[in-house]
Amino acid sequence: MAHIKKQRGKYICEIKKKGFPGIYKSFHTLGDARKFARDVESQMERGVFEDYSGARGTTLREILVRYRDEKTAVKKGWREETNTINKLIGHKIALNSLMTLRSHHIHKLMTELSHGRKPSTVNKYVNLICHAWRVAKREWGINLPPENPCDMVTFYKFDDTRDRVLTKDEYHTLLQVAMVQDSAVNNSGNNTVKKDRYRHMTDVIKFAYQTGARQGEILKLKREHIDFDAKTCTFYDTKNKADRTIPLADETLIILKRHVFGKFIFDCESSRLRKWFRCATRTAKISNFRFHDLRACFCTNALLNGWSIAEVSAISGHKDWSQLKRYTRIKPADLLEKINNVVNLK
Repeated sequence: MAHIKKQRGKYICEIKKKGFPGIYKSFHTLGDARKFARDVESQMERGVFEDYSGARGTTLREILVRYRDEKTAVKKGWREETNTINKLIGHKIALNSLMTLRSHHIHKLMTELSHGRKPSTVNKYVNLICHAWRVAKREWGINLPPENPCDMVTFYKFDDTRDRVLTKDEYHTLLQVAMVQDSAVNNSGNNTVKKDRYRHMTDVIKFAYQTGARQGEILKLKREHIDFDAKTCTFYDTKNKADRTIPLADETLIILKRHVFGKFIFDCESSRLRKWFRCATRTAKISNFRFHDLRACFCTNALLNGWSIAEVSAISGHKDWSQLKRYTRIKPADLLEKINNVVNLK
């Protein structure tokens, strides 16, 4: 049933048995080839043989490429995930077959990636490998070993909670800086400057601060999504896949009316917006504040002004309190007046 021959310095083990696929594998020593033959024949006799030829003939690179083209391509965050997968594809770990990939390979990758990257970023790389493995096994019919090598490593622990919101003074300073930037771009005769910079930063910041909308929702907003009579706008194809209609304050409507002439209300690439928002915060000397934190500013301000959790969630789009809590950054100082009112009750 098993036949072993020496060819070009290696021992080729060939196993053929009725009812089973043919198995071919090369070894450096005759002893290893014979052991493999005995083990496989024993498994076949006992009815516990598993055919992992698909795993042996498929590399990690191949399933990452397929995952990128079939799964990542239809995700909202496809661009960032594609970049991550492309980096993994170019790494030497991708040369391993799915049969030879082990947890120590994953651990070594994590150690290498940890230099200059946040723990959360390293975990994202490993999670992609882990999910691609599961998809290959469950959906693509590749018979893989029972243990996913990613399940055998310890992911990095990290605290990604944020408590940063703008004070009123910081908010007004940021708007002043943004207005100066906008004015410089609009008054510039240099077309390169106009093309590179975004000239409506002030209105974007105000809109985000007043609505709690995500950056992606803001940049996809169109004229037909706004009902000026009803004083509402609708965000479509949101992160949680649910359309959301919110009311608009009078000041917010005024902002939108200034931008109804193009395809999008705020026509700008997300990378360019992030770049010039960072520039504005640096100039305003506002540290540790990202564009997405404007969303937390809205949620926090709304709750401090007496809104219920349900009311804030209706605007922000959060499904439950556990999600909304991440964007609620109420500090002890914010509650001083209320605690005094409770203590002084008679």
